[in-house]
Amino acid sequence: MRTARSRPLRPPERTHAVPSSRASTTDATKSASAGGGSGGVQSLERAFDLLERMADAGGEVGLSELSVSSGLPLPTIHRLMRTLVSCGYVRQQTNRRYALGPRLIRLGESASRLLGTWARPYLARLVEETGETANMALLDGDEVVYVAQVPSKHSMRMFTEVGRRVLPHSTGVGKALLARTPPEEVRALLARTGMPAATEKTITTPDAFLSALEQVRAAGYAMDDNEQEIGVRCLAVPVPDSPTAAAISISGPSGRVTEEATERIVPVLQEVARQLSQALANTAAQA
Repeated sequence: MRTARSRPLRPPERTHAVPSSRASTTDATKSASAGGGSGGVQSLERAFDLLERMADAGGEVGLSELSVSSGLPLPTIHRLMRTLVSCGYVRQQTNRRYALGPRLIRLGESASRLLGTWARPYLARLVEETGETANMALLDGDEVVYVAQVPSKHSMRMFTEVGRRVLPHSTGVGKALLARTPPEEVRALLARTGMPAATEKTITTPDAFLSALEQVRAAGYAMDDNEQEIGVRCLAVPVPDSPTAAAISISGPSGRVTEEATERIVPVLQEVARQLSQALANTAAQA
């Protein structure tokens, strides 16, 4: 097994977003002159901020909750939410609370596929350096979804497929994704998902999981040690400053991903995560 090298990878090619024809001329005109703090369109910035706050709250909120968390007045929030409802990005429930709408699914799936495409050269380097299957995963709501993979060349390898969804508490990528999340938010997530045991080694209590996250922060990487599947060990690190919570990992048989191998693999994971983060930042700056 080779050790990490500083060989740079080519950043992903620049892509060009096609503006939607569904423009809200009233708000855009008003805020184009007033502007947001970033020099953008203030109403758009506020709308996207509300969508992210809804996602952070589990996907369903009331207007008063949004007003408290965002600091915006209720009339402003009501106007923005009415526009988002009319566009299909938010829907109003029978209890008058608001939930994320189905039109976001297509945007999210397309963005996930694109992010996975950008990540593949970096995952290929992980396979080359470690010999094990490399994955990229995102936190989508309360679940972890795998968006990219490059398989190992070994005949015995892991077969976690792209698109698979798992609960965070039993995976290395889940621990890496949640390591910096406030404990109260982690507890709320675990309360929503439950903590079913995939194996006899799965962590099944919130206190034990929070303790594991402390170890992740101290060590700089996460491990799934036979917790999702017996005989399989996974090492994972977050992608720093990713536009959405993302982690990369390698997984393989416990007999190959040993303690000695871990010492060699973790620096490779961390270096590749830094390079991928920089490539994503460069792409965002060019957009």
